[in-house]
Amino acid sequence: MLKAEYKPYTLKFKTPGGTSRGVLTQKSGWFIYLYHANNPLKKGIGECSILPKLSPDDKPGIEDKIKFVCENIDSLQDRYHEVLKDWPAVRFAVETAMIDLKGSKSGILYPSDFTQGKCGIPINGLIWMGTIDYMLQQIEDKIEAGFTCLKMKIGALDFEAEYKILQQLRKRFSKEFLELRVDANGAFTPAEAPGILERLAKLDIHSIEQPIMAGQWQEMALLCENTPLPIALDEELIGVFEIDEKRKLAETIRPQYLILKPGLLGGFKASLEWIEVANQINAGWWVTSALESNIGLNAIAQWTFTLNNPMPQGLGTGQVFTNNVTVPLFIKNGQLWRHA
Repeated sequence: MLKAEYKPYTLKFKTPGGTSRGVLTQKSGWFIYLYHANNPLKKGIGECSILPKLSPDDKPGIEDKIKFVCENIDSLQDRYHEVLKDWPAVRFAVETAMIDLKGSKSGILYPSDFTQGKCGIPINGLIWMGTIDYMLQQIEDKIEAGFTCLKMKIGALDFEAEYKILQQLRKRFSKEFLELRVDANGAFTPAEAPGILERLAKLDIHSIEQPIMAGQWQEMALLCENTPLPIALDEELIGVFEIDEKRKLAETIRPQYLILKPGLLGGFKASLEWIEVANQINAGWWVTSALESNIGLNAIAQWTFTLNNPMPQGLGTGQVFTNNVTVPLFIKNGQLWRHA
């Protein structure tokens, strides 16, 4: 018989993380542990990570839902994807705990050259919003650490100041040496977005994530049709659970890229549906963590490696917490590695 238990946790940021939705100093979540009644020492662990104001699970009753899942896990184990469709973070936690439990060694969900420490995963260096000096210091630190792809959050400060930072970067480094991505988190209006995209394109920006707020399909479709630089959908995908609705969204907007965050989309099975949809419209994609602890990041990284996507992935968030869970992940020369 399958058994489950859970415990809450709170991660604390080393430095407040600034986004266009506000500043984060800590974030809450839960770990779900699965085990068989006849072998309680071997456990699989999954993470239910919540991003305030963004996660569909950020609503009253989430702990009751987790408790319900744990109390009924034996009967839910073959149908949790359907039962938890509207609770993507809980679904992701159960899915990864199931995979972990089935593995021969705890923490190894997808054995590969990555888990054996033979290969790393190229990742982007994330530049958090903050004062201009703080952002510039982050950029210097990332370049010194060997990153050749940077992703900068924009939209919460004065755009002119943000643009100057990007200008300075591009003057120092060509697009062949340094790939620049920006993430607006929906900060711009449909009216101002075209002008901003035109200016960013002059700096050879690789792509912009979510230039306008999610939910404006026709406005986003018009932007994607006429954009001078690739547009990636991020928040737009969150809360879309049915495969037919996923196809409708993608075919309506026709973005250049999709950003896959398994912890927000419902896990790996749900993310694979988005990859299928991306392939159908000839869109690219990459995988991004969503400020999970190293438990969630470990699972996402192992899964991502199996997809053989050569683009830099968004898996560098594990270093931002003071009290992260100890997992043998580390970053070297702009790549995420795992000790064997």
